[in-house]
Amino acid sequence: MSGVVVVRTDPDSGVAVVTLNRPDRLNAIDLAMAGELVSVWRALRFDDSVRAVVLTGAGERAFCTGIDRGAVVPQPNSPFAQDDPLLGVGPKANDLWKPVVAAVRGMACGGAFYLLGEAEFVVADTTATFFDPHTTYGMVSAYESVLMAQRMPYGEVARMALMGTAERISARRAYETGLVSELAPEGEALEAAIACAAVIAGYPTQAVQGTVRALWAASEAGRSRGVAQAPHLIALGNAPGERQARLFAERGRGREYRLRE
Repeated sequence: MSGVVVVRTDPDSGVAVVTLNRPDRLNAIDLAMAGELVSVWRALRFDDSVRAVVLTGAGERAFCTGIDRGAVVPQPNSPFAQDDPLLGVGPKANDLWKPVVAAVRGMACGGAFYLLGEAEFVVADTTATFFDPHTTYGMVSAYESVLMAQRMPYGEVARMALMGTAERISARRAYETGLVSELAPEGEALEAAIACAAVIAGYPTQAVQGTVRALWAASEAGRSRGVAQAPHLIALGNAPGERQARLFAERGRGREYRLRE
């Protein structure tokens, strides 16, 4: 491991804390981190001393800001074949049915929803903000919107996806709309998430994992249909790479965002 994903386990409580560790890049996911996340989730499947997991980001500024714009992902020259390095970064994508609680401090945006969408629930502190920048930069919000549609009312997901970088959802608003299940004081989201995970880890393992699987199955039909459409919608709707890069380079020029409380 290169240290871009740090795992700390507590055999007494049965809780593992998985930390995205690129605070200088706002915990954006590059290809190395994507690979490490896959390895971590698969390793945790076999570690019987871990019965619950907390996922968080290093530093105070961000939980995760999605794909690192510097990551180079070659794409096949076909609208029917799209390679997305984030599709495999979540626990469910790697067949991990141990409960995962996300602890969010600071920004969570874009590809961060691949991770939040595969957590059982989200604890956030009062500094947390959530937004989806895809449309601003000429990209279709497909997988992110599908996952968030399982968590939030349609209108809230639609507004977040369509407003792009013009708005950020406050931690309070995220709590009121169901994306966040607990609102902690500043700097205390991780502690609150660990406390929840420790309670869950104390229950009979098979009952807990069976419940996680049942909950995931309950939303599987709608999610699967949305995911099946996503590659084609992305291929049709995404702006050419050069235009995306230009729009991204122009970010912040004279643009203010509104914090939606």
